[in-house]
Amino acid sequence: QVQLVESGGGLVQAGGSLRLSCAVSGGTFSTHAAAGWFRQAPGKEREFVAAWGSGASLYADSVKGRFTISTGYARNTVVLQMNSLKPEDTAVYYCATGADYPSRRYSDYNYWGRGTQVTVSS
Repeated sequence: QVQLVESGGGLVQAGGSLRLSCAVSGGTFSTHAAAGWFRQAPGKEREFVAAWGSGASLYADSVKGRFTISTGYARNTVVLQMNSLKPEDTAVYYCATGADYPSRRYSDYNYWGRGTQVTVSS
């Protein structure tokens, strides 16, 4: 019932930047519900990237200082600003919500988007 749509992915050279957006619609959305970003490369497990909720944010060590999660100007929109991108950032990026608080565990999130591809070339 709750729908999440990611956008903003693409191909970028190492050192470049991308801004991912996640629009949430349908169902009931709480201002205190946490949203998170995860990524998954082919053949690898889903990896936590960042999470936001209740005015707090969490980041994976691998992206800390390079990525920033924030609310967008539109309601029910979460943005992931990615700077200083590296080839190892290449993955499908998924937006998730429905957690009671920011969490690094994907099982804490009830709703998921279909993902957007991010490819970083050397």
